Amino acid sequence: MDRDWMVLLQGNQLGKVVETNRTTAQYGLTLTEEEARLILQERKSALQEQKRVEFGDSITPRIIYEFCDSDFIDQNNYVETIVRLQEIFYLYKNEMMDEISDDELLHLMKEQFEEICFGDLDYLEGTCLNNFAQAVRAGYHGYETTEGRGKASAFDEVKRWDYDLYLETLRDLCWK
Repeated sequence: MDRDWMVLLQGNQLGKVVETNRTTAQYGLTLTEEEARLILQERKSALQEQKRVEFGDSITPRIIYEFCDSDFIDQNNYVETIVRLQEIFYLYKNEMMDEISDDELLHLMKEQFEEICFGDLDYLEGTCLNNFAQAVRAGYHGYETTEGRGKASAFDEVKRWDYDLYLETLRDLCWK
């Protein structure tokens, strides 16, 4: 009897993940039921690895909705990317000591994934979010007023090039 509610909950989660196809199909992304099961199984493993418990709805559909319009995700890397994003999400919920809300972390992850990491999950996990987590642990709360939006570059270690400066330099080189 104790296992019955767990089976029902897992079935409900599966339905919610498969239901994301209604939105993601417009971006060329769909999941089969088998792929959705795999994603949820990997979610379970990530939760166990991070020693976390998730009550209520799974974060998985929210990750899917947040990232489905990314220029760096296509049908070929969709399942693997969602699995990895789940792992990164749970890792950084711990690393930020649950100081940051789910929405704030999702927005921050998406912004960094798109604007700084250009789809590189290793860079997202190992550098961008690590730097941000250190700031949060040190007491930074600047993300709270924007729900994590607009904060991606706040702790970026890499000096980005300036497009206008690039054009000016290119003009100088071409007309010399």
